[in-house]
Amino acid sequence: MSEGNQRRLAAIVSVDVVGYSRLIGVDETGTLAALNAHRSELIDPLVIKHGGRIVKTMGDGLLLEFPSVVAAVECVIAAQEGMAERNAGMDADRAIQFRVGVHLGDVIVEGDDIFGDGVNVAARLEGLSETNGVALSDDAYRQVRDRMDADWEDSGEHSVKNISRPIQVWRWTTAEPKGIDHSADDREALKLPDKPSIAILPFENMSGDPEQEYFADGITEDIITALSKFRWFFVTARNSSFSYRGTATDVKQIGKELGVRYVLEGSVRKSGNRVRITAQLIEAENGNHIWAERYDRELADIFELQDEITLTIAAAVEPELAGSERSRALYKPTNDLKAWDFYQRGLAKLWQLDKENTAEGAGFMREAVSMDPRFGQAYAYLAFVDFWDVVLGWTEDRERTLRQGIANAQKAISIDQRDYIAHWALGRLHNANGNQQSAISELETSISINPNFVHAYHGLCTVHTHLGHPEKAIEYADMAIRLSPNDPLMWTFVAYKGMAYAILGKFEKAIELLEHACRYPTVQCLPPALLAAYYALVGRKEDAAASLAHARSLEPTLSLKVMQDFLVASDDTVFEKCYEGFRIAGLM
Repeated sequence: MSEGNQRRLAAIVSVDVVGYSRLIGVDETGTLAALNAHRSELIDPLVIKHGGRIVKTMGDGLLLEFPSVVAAVECVIAAQEGMAERNAGMDADRAIQFRVGVHLGDVIVEGDDIFGDGVNVAARLEGLSETNGVALSDDAYRQVRDRMDADWEDSGEHSVKNISRPIQVWRWTTAEPKGIDHSADDREALKLPDKPSIAILPFENMSGDPEQEYFADGITEDIITALSKFRWFFVTARNSSFSYRGTATDVKQIGKELGVRYVLEGSVRKSGNRVRITAQLIEAENGNHIWAERYDRELADIFELQDEITLTIAAAVEPELAGSERSRALYKPTNDLKAWDFYQRGLAKLWQLDKENTAEGAGFMREAVSMDPRFGQAYAYLAFVDFWDVVLGWTEDRERTLRQGIANAQKAISIDQRDYIAHWALGRLHNANGNQQSAISELETSISINPNFVHAYHGLCTVHTHLGHPEKAIEYADMAIRLSPNDPLMWTFVAYKGMAYAILGKFEKAIELLEHACRYPTVQCLPPALLAAYYALVGRKEDAAASLAHARSLEPTLSLKVMQDFLVASDDTVFEKCYEGFRIAGLM
């Protein structure tokens, strides 16, 4: 345990919103507003009243800590009963409902955060809770059974992932609130595509070393990439699949939330030069296992093993796949295991989506190409880092960084003409450089190679926004949102959709979308800056000032020139009203 960390016994509470993605799909703005109201008016005051604290929020969930199990359980039961009252009479497709897990266990304290098996057990219990209910571990139950007037149901022992021993579970649930119909989950599930659809959940790292997380992620990412290239497949984007990391796996619910027929889950255990991978393919609607397999191999065989898993999935799900498509999908960008290892370390850093981790990720990518100068995809991600540096203002020499990025992307394409990541990166760089037609050509090429690549669809959304083609921009934004409904970059998908509506002159709709974009924890300065402009244009001066302050808190160097560099339009009239709004809001 590192210096400054400590252990303590605590009551840990894990809370999750049931069917969050479905609720967002039905009414983004209304759901977020209702959730904030439930938090501020009911849940947060109850946590304070019972002596607890909110450790952190996790998108659609909460992690809470209490010094007393009795206080924790009194709090969550009061919260569930309060939610039943607040939901009474509501439309079934708009009611927000929670699942809760409570455990008494040892935690590691690091600053304001807590870690350890105690937290993991609480999260697993939350997944075992009924909707509107609470699930307790046996340790927690012993503390409350003689101290509270509540009816607990013995639900027996449950084996859960990453916990060595089965957990004894006790359940409580509030009476079903009037007006709530759980069949709504079925009615509101995302519509299945007209071709085989699959989500690859992040393979669990079973090595006992958190530093090996990137390795398990790399296995998952490569399988997603290979399957994405099959034109007959609809494959949920990596970022949405990875949003389920560390949660109790309910494949039926995941299938509904992501709109897929199949779910692949597995685990990776790396030890020395050996690796063990388990994988199972499940039909989401009924939970039936189509196949399950365990692979024990030498680490040197990892690429062949990935191919074997991918082909097994393809054979099980879509036997009619053409052999030529299979060969193309299994093309490997490198056969150098050390280069691949650095590449996966780089990806793990790049997806942290901040300046420091992006720079560190770029360093890993440079190590990868130094080991394998023919590793095209590592060059492609270096090109995308250059694009990111330009659009987020992380470079002091914009023109030099653009030239460097274009050179890296072209290097990747010279190595492999079918590198869809390289075409994507080059398209984004052309977009930032004002070469919109070249950008469209590269991004469309990326999609022709990998028709499931969400970021290329988002790239086309941005280009068509800059060209003043709002209808096309909205269409591509919706495609990106469908491919990756839980994406941490959702704020940018939604923001550009809002910009497109503003170009159409529909400022109230644009404001609604930008308000939603600003609520994402990974948001950068663009959405609040745009929101300030649109508020100003409709006369909401106080809101404009507050939103501009929010944007400046995210980017202290924000100016009208910065926004003009970012919004590279082919015609000045595309963003003429937007720039007018910036000036009214006070952005100079």
